[in-house]
Amino acid sequence: MKNLEIAACAAFGVESVTKRELAKLGIADCPAVDGRLIFRGDMADVIDCNINLRTADRVLIKAAEFRAETFDDLFDGVYSVNWRDFASADQKIAVAVKSVKSKLSALGAVRGVAKKAVAEKLKKSYGLTGNLDESGSVMKIEVSLKNDVAALWLDTSGAGLHKRGYRALVGAAPLRETLAAAVIMLSVWNPDRVFADLFCGSGTLPIEAAMIGLNMAPCMNRTFDMCGWKFFDRRVFDDAVEKARAAVTPRELRVYGFDIDESAVSLARKHAERCGVEKHIHFQRQDFRDFSSKQRYGVIVSNPPYGERLMNQREVRGLYRDLGEKFFSLKDWSCGIITSYYAFESAFGKKADKNRKFFNSNIECRFFQYLGAKPPEKHQ
Repeated sequence: MKNLEIAACAAFGVESVTKRELAKLGIADCPAVDGRLIFRGDMADVIDCNINLRTADRVLIKAAEFRAETFDDLFDGVYSVNWRDFASADQKIAVAVKSVKSKLSALGAVRGVAKKAVAEKLKKSYGLTGNLDESGSVMKIEVSLKNDVAALWLDTSGAGLHKRGYRALVGAAPLRETLAAAVIMLSVWNPDRVFADLFCGSGTLPIEAAMIGLNMAPCMNRTFDMCGWKFFDRRVFDDAVEKARAAVTPRELRVYGFDIDESAVSLARKHAERCGVEKHIHFQRQDFRDFSSKQRYGVIVSNPPYGERLMNQREVRGLYRDLGEKFFSLKDWSCGIITSYYAFESAFGKKADKNRKFFNSNIECRFFQYLGAKPPEKHQ
């Protein structure tokens, strides 16, 4: 399938990072529309994006777009698509719905009408009667309504792309892998510099850093919903996976993860082993107040407690005060902290050089960056 309209979905605040990733894949013309980077390409591009994008949530293909002010409009528009081009006779059809400023705002009713239209068209196309079998693989169709215009998108990813496959369990306040990769890529860290997470929890930030340092594609070891679709080309997929594996670049990394909770550190080690990067990360049980380093130009990237779930406001303010004192004692280091705490800069002891807004599990956060001295050229 060629000349497809494709969308790489990115969380709020992450779009610019995802756009840079797409450029590295050779996709330059991709304007951002409502958290989606839109571009044209073929199934090889869809496959490459699913395997290689670190910061995208999922990859979609547009099947149709039409005006839909009534349920009859919706049924006719969905029915007009030649679903046989996309789906087999036994496809399991799942429909998700979004509606913004549209007359069709009853999501359950929209879902029912859309699924009925797809089913009726498939039955006619395949000469079937009765109900569809739906014993095959899942095809998730998103009906996105905005200003009475319906767009139909096929979700090629299935499970979100943050599900790399290495994180079997999570700690008390998990950070999504896609957001972890985004903040690392926004930081000043590169593989020649020390990376330290002083609140590593289940290990997501150090593991994502190691994957970036090794040029390891984040999703080369998982499958996607598209793998069970009628028009899926297994040969193209296998070639893309093989190319991604060949691109992994072994190198020496100085990546460290610390946490005061021994069970969290143990879980982080297990996740690193599942990912295949355990040899590149040193995990250790340690209070951040005890951290020290003689190395220069290191970068701290951490997701400490916010005071939302694990600590009260007084405790979290004291934690940030101590964290600031620790950071300012490190010569030439840089630091990036994710937090929702409203008075972080005051508690930390200095206004950040940069900050950017994100959402972590629906909690509004900011990524505060403090930039140390630039290292010699060989470290940059």
